This record gives sequence, C-alpha cells and structure tokens, in this order.
Amino acid sequence: MAASDSERQALVEACAARDWSKAIRILDSLISQFSSVLDICKRAYCYSQLELYKHVIKDCNRALELDPDCVQAYVLKGHAFSALGKQADALHIWEQGHGAAVRQSADTEQLLELEKLCKLKQNRPVMALEQPVQLSTSLTNHNSGAGIQSKSGNKAKLNKQSSSTAGSKTKSISLDFRLSRGIAQVNEGNYEQAVSIFNQILRENPMSPEALIGRGTAYAFQKDLDTAMADFSKSQTQWLERHGRGVAKLVLLWAIEDLTKALEIEPNSSDILHERGIVNFKSKDYQAAVEDLSSCVVLDKDNKSAFTYLGLSLSSLGEYARAEEAHKKSLQLDPKFEDGWLHLAQFYQELGRPEKALECLERVIQFDSRSAIKDLSIGLDIEGSNIECMYLRASCHHALGCYGDAVKDYDCVLDLELDSVDKFVLQCMAFYQKEMALYTASRANLPFASFDIDGDVDPLFKEYWCKRLHPKYVCERVYRQPPLRTSLKSGRLRPQDFTLTKHKKLLLQAADSIGKKIQYDCAGFLPNRRQYRMAGLAAIEVAQKVQKAWRSLHAEWKVSNKTSARGVRKTRRKEKPNILSQNRGGVGCSTTTSSETSTSYSTSEDRSTSGRYGLSWHEVYSLAVKWRQISEPCDPVVWVNKLSEEFNAGFGSHTPLINGQAKVARYYPYYQRALGVAKKIMEEKKFVNSASDSIIDLSDVGKLQCIVNADGCGDLHDVVGEDFWLATPCDSTAFEGGKKGYDFAIRTPCTPSRWEDYDAEMIMAWEALCNDYCGEAYGSTDLDSLKKIQQGILRLTYYWYNFMPLSRGTAVVGYVVLLGLHLAANMEVTENIPKGVQVDWEAILTPNLSSFIDSINSWLWPSIQINTSWRDYPDVLGAFTTTGSIIAGLSNYEE
Repeated sequence: MAASDSERQALVEACAARDWSKAIRILDSLISQFSSVLDICKRAYCYSQLELYKHVIKDCNRALELDPDCVQAYVLKGHAFSALGKQADALHIWEQGHGAAVRQSADTEQLLELEKLCKLKQNRPVMALEQPVQLSTSLTNHNSGAGIQSKSGNKAKLNKQSSSTAGSKTKSISLDFRLSRGIAQVNEGNYEQAVSIFNQILRENPMSPEALIGRGTAYAFQKDLDTAMADFSKSQTQWLERHGRGVAKLVLLWAIEDLTKALEIEPNSSDILHERGIVNFKSKDYQAAVEDLSSCVVLDKDNKSAFTYLGLSLSSLGEYARAEEAHKKSLQLDPKFEDGWLHLAQFYQELGRPEKALECLERVIQFDSRSAIKDLSIGLDIEGSNIECMYLRASCHHALGCYGDAVKDYDCVLDLELDSVDKFVLQCMAFYQKEMALYTASRANLPFASFDIDGDVDPLFKEYWCKRLHPKYVCERVYRQPPLRTSLKSGRLRPQDFTLTKHKKLLLQAADSIGKKIQYDCAGFLPNRRQYRMAGLAAIEVAQKVQKAWRSLHAEWKVSNKTSARGVRKTRRKEKPNILSQNRGGVGCSTTTSSETSTSYSTSEDRSTSGRYGLSWHEVYSLAVKWRQISEPCDPVVWVNKLSEEFNAGFGSHTPLINGQAKVARYYPYYQRALGVAKKIMEEKKFVNSASDSIIDLSDVGKLQCIVNADGCGDLHDVVGEDFWLATPCDSTAFEGGKKGYDFAIRTPCTPSRWEDYDAEMIMAWEALCNDYCGEAYGSTDLDSLKKIQQGILRLTYYWYNFMPLSRGTAVVGYVVLLGLHLAANMEVTENIPKGVQVDWEAILTPNLSSFIDSINSWLWPSIQINTSWRDYPDVLGAFTTTGSIIAGLSNYEE
C-alpha cells in the first residue's frame, strides 16, 4: 500500500528540523501500513539521533531479517554498538556489512565507508572527547518518498540538499555538521583536511572550544605538539573556566528534552525512564529523578542502577530512610555491585556514620587498617593518572609534614591533562596548596609564632585561594615561595623525629580529652581525632595565655584597689606599632608585591586595648585560628579582613541549608527554624532586599498574608517575585543572611562598616569579661561566683558566631575559644554538645543575647565543674617548640 505524499513530505520536514520524535511517529505510521526495509532503517537512524541505541539495534535486526544484505542496517547497528562501548561487536557487524556489500556490489560510497570503519576500529585511535563517527543524512524529495542515506564522503552536498528541501538551515546545525566532518577526518587519519575544516570554523567563531580541541588533536597526531598544546590551552580556558558548567547544564537539558520525546513514543519504556532519571539527577532536579526512577523500578524490578540512583536522589531530598532502603535493594540484586557499595558508603559518610561507611568500603576493597597514603598509592598503582587520588595523597603528605612528597604530588596534579571542570578546580587548588606547603616548610624548624598566614601571605593570593580561581593572575603579581632546597640550605627544614616526652604525653592526653567536646552529634559531622587533638591543644594554649594576661590585670586591680565595676573603661582606639612580617620573599611578601596596599580594614588587632588587658579579643581568637590552619592545611582558613579589595565587596561565609532541591545534611535540620525567622522578619519589616540590593516592598496586605501562610522557600519566592535577601537582628547590630530562590542559605558578608560594628561589640564583650573576672572573682572556685563570668564568655561567643570573620572554620574556632576561656576561669566543660545542637546556628538564629545564653546554658551550665588542675599542664609552646613539632604532635598517636 503506497504511503501518501503528504506523510512523506512531513517526514522530510521533520528530519530537516531535527524533530526526530515526530519523524519516528510518522515512520511508525508508514511501517504499520507496509514494512519497508528502507523505512525501518530510517527509523533506526532517527532513534540513533535520540541516542536510543537499543531501539536502533532492534530496528536493524528487523531490517536484516527482511533483507540480510541491507548494508545500511549493518552501518547503523555497528554505530549503535560502538556508542554503547561494545567496540568488538561494532567491528564484527561492520565486517559482516562489508561482506554483504561486496556480495551485492553495493553503492561504492557505502562500501568505502564500511572499509574505513573496519580499518578505523582495527588500527586508528578515536578522539576521546567525541562520539563515534556519525552518519550524515541526505534528504531528497523523490516521488517515492524521503530517502535517508549514509553519505560520509559527501556532507557538503547534504547541507545543500537539506537547504533546498527544508528551507534555510540554521547556523548551529551547519556548525554541528562541520564539526562532525572535522572529527570524522581526524578519526580517519586525514589530519590536514581536518585542520582545514577547523580553521574555517575558527575564522567564523574564534573561541569555539570544540573546534580548538579538534584542531589540537589533529596537530597532536601530526606531532606538532606545541601548536596542539596552544589550542588545548585556549579550549580549556574558554570551556572549563568560563563556560564548562553552563554548557554542561545545557547539554543535560537537551538530553532531557530528547528523552521526553522518546517517552511520548514508548511511555512504558524502563530504559528511557532510567536514562532520564539519571540525567535529571545530574541536572539536580531530584524530584523529577525520583519520579522517573520510581516508575522505572516498577517496570524493571531488577535494575540495580536505577535503585542506586534512586537512593542518591532521595538522599539529596532529605528522605534518608527511603534512600537507605533503595541503596540496599540495589545490593540485594547484585552483592558485587561496586558502584552500589560506594554510593551507600557515601550516603553513610554524609550522615556522619563512619563505621557504616567503612563496612561498605570493606566490600569493595580488602580493608586492613592501612593509612590513607597507602590506600591512595594503591589506587594510583591501578590508575596513575587519577587526579583525585594524586591530589588527596599530596594533601595527606602536606598535613603530615612530608613536604618533598607533597610538592612532588602537587606537581603531578598540575601536569595532568584535564577532562572536566571539577578536575580543573583540583588543579587550581594544587597550585595554591603547593605554595602553602612550601611556606609551611620554610617555618618547620622555627617557633610556631613565625607561622603567620594572615600576616605573611599576600592578600591577593589568599583571596584567589579562598575562591578557587585560576592562579594565572596571582602568578603575575605575587612572588612565589622559595623551593624546598632553599629551606634545606637555611636549616629551616629538617626531618621531624617525634619523641614523646613526659610533658608532651601529658599535654596530648589532656588535649584528646578536651578536644572531643567540639564534636557535633548531627548528621554529616564525622569524628576526627586529629581535629580533637588540635582543639584540645588550642584550648589549653588559649587558657594559658589568657590566664597570664588576667593575672597581670588582677595585679593592677589590686594596686589600684578599684572594683571591677568602676574599672570598666570605654573602648579605646590606641594605635599599636605594626609588627613587621618575618616573611621575606615568600608567598605574598607584602613589602615587595603589587598588592601591598591591601584594603584590609583595621581592627582591634591594629588599634587594640591589649596594652592594659594583655591580649585583645582578636589576639585570643588568632591563637585558635593558627591551630585550625596548621591542622588542616588544605582548608583556606583566613581572616576575611586580610583579603584584598574583595573585603570591601563583602566577602564572607556562605552556609546553605538547601541547594537547589538538595537538602544539605549538616544544616537542613535548622531549615524550619530559619524559615520561621525569615517569615517573622518579612512580616515585621514589610520589605526585603533584591539581589541587586534594592528595596522590595511587601506592605500589601495580601502579600503579608501569603508570607504568614508560606510553607517553604518556594512560597516566599512567589510572594517576592524574584531572588532576595534579608537581614536578621543581632542585638544592636545585624548580620546579613538570606536566600536566593530555592537556594536557602545564611550569608555573612564582612564589609568594613559591618566589621567595625562587630569589632566594637567584641571589644566591649572582651573588656567586660576581663574586668568582671580580674576583680574579686579572680581565682574563684565557687561556681555561683563565676556565673557572671560564664555568661560573659557566652556573650563573646554569641557575637563571634554572628560576626563570622573567617573564610572557613568559624564554628570550631569559636567553640575552642569557649572551652579555653572556661578553663582560664577554672571551669571545665565536662559534657559533649547535645544531639542535634549546633552552637553557631543557635547564635545565628537567636535575635538577642539573653535568649542565646538561656538556650545554651540549659545544657552547658549543668556540665561545668571546677577544675584547677589544668594549671599544672606544661606550657604548650614550651613542649612543642617548633611548627614542625606541632605538626608531628598532631600526626602521631599511641593506641
């Protein structure tokens, strides 16, 4: 039965418009009327454009049943196997097709194409960044219908024919075909022709990453490596640094669109639901992913991959019980499913359940208590170019003080080739970490006081390090660290022979006990004994330094014989002579770099009251900051006012509760409370701030009622109509926190004006604490007499957490100082933080000091006991005399 001319014409138009789903529906109609081998091959080709390769194979098999010598079916089927990664099967199919073509004296171009495909798979490498060679489509309007033919050697003709048949072609389609032609020429070994094609594309679009990569590959095969590297460098800069994530998202959207069209054809296809579910997960549309994957596992109950991705999606939405069940189901189907075990391990790790995570990892590798470095080295023995393993091993060497090995691994990371945005970020971080390893090495055999990242390191370097930016700009403006051989020659770097002396042992035992108190008993917070030890030693040093300052202040009080109340003085702003940096020629030596005129804003560090009080608040917290910096060198922990011009723009911390649809395991438990605070402020203030800082009026009665009724971020966003932020109260000052669309987060931008406000609060809180304790309460062992002192410590803690003056680590530093100040006043915190409580969030979400004190002391005050035995501890920096000895102390353990 002859098909109508109208259907054939519609088929031509659908193919010309690349509407493959519509073309498939038309072909379904035509094939239902008459099973033409040619139409079946056409449909197979349309399926290939949607990357539904199993359907391609199915149609090709049907065509070959009708005509065992159908060359086009062999070509299409081979491409489908190749796209599925089954190269041996693809070669076998093409060889069969070549035999059929010879037997029937097929079209010469088809025969030549099959010969090239067979030779290609046997002898030549294929470009790694592209799909296998694609078929071209030649659409001609014959009386008998639309023909879809393989024309790999005549693609220029294709564009002309498509244009004459379907109207003007779009520039993007033309570009895609020309890129495909160039890639095909590379794969076929015609490198000069490929270069010519890519040159033409680059004349019209000089910054095309695909053309740069293609031309670079052609040059590389011609052994013109310098020219190839130039093209690759340009493509990486354009693609990875500026456009990588955006283009990746666009590609995912295209994939979802094509898969959705495919589902219109086969609504009950578990394969398509599975693929779309994975794409939705990768595009962070977790709700859509759950819907697709749930439908998939109903249709295909044995799909282990669908179950594990369902678990990942549910976990991102905070549905942890269902997520765990889905992960376990995938492993019931296949107990040797490595990805399933790894995903379940990741799930347990994010929930802060390391024992469960290790149990899962034991099923993947043989676990034998080896160190992280040994495990990573084994991984690198298997895959030497694994950038993640190399970077992590470098980080471990760095933390342990093995600077030679660390620098060597960081250099390897910098030398590896890139193939993703995430790896590009790791490479950038390797540059900064290498410089910091060299900096620390130059201070390994010097007193810990010489380790001063905030004073020594150039503000521009720190800013780029914190923001993980490309280091090219930094390299041009900041002096590099001296190499290891310079530190070796100067005697600053010698092997650390850790000897556990009596004093060290006493300090480490005490530190391990004290430091455990920093642990949050919340999902996502893993135990870390290195950080426990860091926190304990830091708290003891804070107590020792503060107690010394308080002793001097108490002596002054006795001489003057004034009460603490009369001794309170107003905030003073005396200038303090600047202490010159001990760094000369290291990272960002501020006297020799272009960024020496940093906009770093002055604080109590520069105009402190430490003349009378012995220490300023900034100096107290800086003690703990240095310990945090040395214990985890791969975290950029710095004072934000010591960055470059970004300080004026409000650089600060950003703590998300919801990221898109993903519920951040650590912080989401505070979501409802944060949402309630936001709603209350919106009701009271009747306005919020837009992303551009303009005022958005919300005084309309209808809008206010919608705010009251809002159940989530989406409801508030609908009321406002755009992304917005709002400021939450904090007694007499405010910090800025906000949400953007469905990204709900706390932001604390530290601008100079905000810094001065909180600096004043911290100065007053610190001076009040010093005066209260150094009068009659000094040395008291009566808890009732110390109640006011303890509340003074919480006052300082409250403003510190709302201040958020560090790029990272504010939470742990704040609690370390809290522990240290309690010790200095003869009070020991004996209990852990209660389950579900995060002290920094309690401060951020509590609008006034008295409410914060009441909330925290409901569990903290009952745990406090008098302790004066800490005074017998050896001096921390007397026992650990050098930076290197501190690193060794943090890295060596006796079971």
